[in-house]
Amino acid sequence: MTTELIEHLEQGVLTLTLNRPERLNALTVPMTEALLAALRRAAVDTKVRAVVLTGAGRAFCAGGDVKAMAEDDATQHTLESRTLQLREHMECSRLLREMPKPTIAAVRGAAAGAGLSLALACDLLLASETAKFTSAFVKVGLSGDFGSTWFLTQLLGPRARAFALLSPVVKADEALQLGLAARVVADAELDAEAATLAHQLADGPSITIGHIKANLNAAEQGATLAQALDHEAIRHIRCGMTEDHQEAARAFVEKRAPKFVHR
Repeated sequence: MTTELIEHLEQGVLTLTLNRPERLNALTVPMTEALLAALRRAAVDTKVRAVVLTGAGRAFCAGGDVKAMAEDDATQHTLESRTLQLREHMECSRLLREMPKPTIAAVRGAAAGAGLSLALACDLLLASETAKFTSAFVKVGLSGDFGSTWFLTQLLGPRARAFALLSPVVKADEALQLGLAARVVADAELDAEAATLAHQLADGPSITIGHIKANLNAAEQGATLAQALDHEAIRHIRCGMTEDHQEAARAFVEKRAPKFVHR
């Protein structure tokens, strides 16, 4: 078991903390494999109703460990084996995006390279005033991984090309204006704000939130209008059959806050 990832579950919220603060939480194989395993468990664990991904210390994640890359002897591995390992690790991004639980990136300091990709993979990106975002791949002679080009294109459209090719460093306020971040808060308030937002979602109607995510993912992945309407119809009716919908309807009539039971 690695100490490079800290897991903490409290009242339905699973907080995953990348824990190499002395290296700005640069990704290692053990850290990435631990993150992947944690996300796979979270996706199917009914006790987990929201996930927060954050970094220890003064950074979110500086991406891959470039120092380790420089020391790596590429001749010891085949193209096929390296590709398979990387593709397996990149499932972290897909799980953050597609698991039926809301995911939040709480970003303090640098989110670069694969670290940026992981942050953008989350449903909501909460940035502190010290947050800085950059693609960084071109600066180390790499083309991008963990969904970098897909997420940037989804969020920035044509502007993604300049972001990826020129690799500017974008501060928190600009990230908010560009649509990369959902909210910017004071650095000292980041953890508390992320927890509040996560608990708000975790206390909500879990089945409904999962179906909302599924609808959004289908739209992002190119569903036609007719397909989107099909998805919405069946999921809307499914949510209407839940105890949570019935409770919400009663609460609306009775002019009180609903108490969801996640069924």
